[in-house]
Amino acid sequence: MQLTNRIHFRNLRGDIFGGVTAAIIALPMALAFGVASGAGAASGLWGAVLVGFFAALFGGTPTLISEPTGPMTVVMTAVIANLTASNPENGMAMAFTVVMMAGIFQIIFGSLRLGKYVTMMPYTVISGFMSGIGIILIILQLAPFLGQASPSGGVVGTLQAIPDLLANIQPAETLLAAVTVAIIWFMPAKFKRLVPPQLVALIAGTVLSLLLFPELDIRRIGEIPAGFPAMQIPTFSVDQLQLMFVDAAVLGMLGCIDALLTSLVADSLTRTEHNSNKELIGQGLGNLMSGLFGGIAGAGATMGTVVNIQTGGRTALSGLTRAGVLLVVILGAANLAATIPLAVLAGIALKVGIDIIDWGFLKRAHQVSIKGALIMYGVILLTVLVDLIAAVGIGVFVANILTIERMSALQAESVQTITDADDAIRLNPEEKRWLDEANGRVLLFQLSGPMIFGVAKAISREHNAIGDCDAIVFDLSDVPHLGVTASLALENAIQEAADKGRQVFIVGAAGQTRRRLKSLDVFNLVPPHHQYMDRGEALRQAVTTVFPSSRPAPDLGTSTTV
Repeated sequence: MQLTNRIHFRNLRGDIFGGVTAAIIALPMALAFGVASGAGAASGLWGAVLVGFFAALFGGTPTLISEPTGPMTVVMTAVIANLTASNPENGMAMAFTVVMMAGIFQIIFGSLRLGKYVTMMPYTVISGFMSGIGIILIILQLAPFLGQASPSGGVVGTLQAIPDLLANIQPAETLLAAVTVAIIWFMPAKFKRLVPPQLVALIAGTVLSLLLFPELDIRRIGEIPAGFPAMQIPTFSVDQLQLMFVDAAVLGMLGCIDALLTSLVADSLTRTEHNSNKELIGQGLGNLMSGLFGGIAGAGATMGTVVNIQTGGRTALSGLTRAGVLLVVILGAANLAATIPLAVLAGIALKVGIDIIDWGFLKRAHQVSIKGALIMYGVILLTVLVDLIAAVGIGVFVANILTIERMSALQAESVQTITDADDAIRLNPEEKRWLDEANGRVLLFQLSGPMIFGVAKAISREHNAIGDCDAIVFDLSDVPHLGVTASLALENAIQEAADKGRQVFIVGAAGQTRRRLKSLDVFNLVPPHHQYMDRGEALRQAVTTVFPSSRPAPDLGTSTTV
């Protein structure tokens, strides 16, 4: 695997333009997410620089822009709140350690080549999870939107405090937040192509606060420290160690999902294919370095990535350019951000939460599938009110159980026992002839398609329904995969047939199916001259074994026994 991302200068102008444009969009978002997380604006900015730089340099998606995102900020907010509440002195340092640990988890995921499995989740679960995160982000911005500090207790605490928040609303700050949302929402598309609406809202909101409310004590970002950040020494607490590991795993997994889903968007726009395992390593290095220098966690950002590609970015140079531009802004113009009202940043973050919600699928989920819609709504409720891990785990479990049930029911229809030449399966004239001559004494037991564990019940049911017969032909010609549970059910059927003195024939056992049966010693029950690759010959042998008088003259040139 190549260590760094492929960088060339054949698209220098496009990459620089794409990187600069992505940096302009990233600036207000980084400030908003840094403040929303509780770590501060500086942490948001350094997270955007460090995650963006190292993910671009070492990742596997050349056009991907990585920075703090809405979903990552939601988890980061909970991490900081929990750790600072339990350990006020070292809680913030422990939170940055969790970011480092999340990065290490991502590096491990990539090194173990687990990238292709990360996004293998039902869309109903992904949609519900993302919509739930959007709702959380909206709820957490209610207090700063109304001009007040966020109450303790996270989502539940904020919901319980809504009456008090409304009673103590600060009209000036709420007006600024509302204007911010309105600018982002209603800015004409032709202007959005020229300048990001978030930047316009940030500047307009700040200027309005200075012009309209010069005398009011509006809550603002305050001074952002100039210069490079100090290195954060990894800090652990024995009492919180388990919680830190769980938080790091959640943050790391969410970052993997967020980044790889955005990589798929980048692939569709550039008609390329990303390297998912390499991308996870790049994301992990980015978060490791971000936590090490006091930045919040980040992942692939859809908005920045799309804008980067649309404005000409094609290689990792665009992501490196974006990080460089943000670095210059932090080092040279950080003091300009001191007057930005927190209400303006709350408006920007609240609009992000609204955009994260999967409105398109919410409107028509019940039309597509009632069960799928219920799964999605359940995941939303669990995400918002219970726990992110529980939401994903329970959602995936229920969705997979329903899928397995449906697939098993469909596959069970392909397990059939046939005693005459009916229309249940297609038989050629020779096969029909032998079944007719058998007069019900020879049974064709056909399996078709992948035999997953859910089909074992159907095999047992058909086997138990077998009446009186002298020979059974087990047709496995159309079985590409034989699962362990299904193979054990088939073994039981063959064993019982042999115990009852019935002649047993096997047709078409090849590849994985044959290896699985061989590992179970099934072929010790079925002699080699009863193993065939041709169903017609197996039926002929079965009939002539049961009725010796029907034996035709031997055809020495067409034997297909295994």
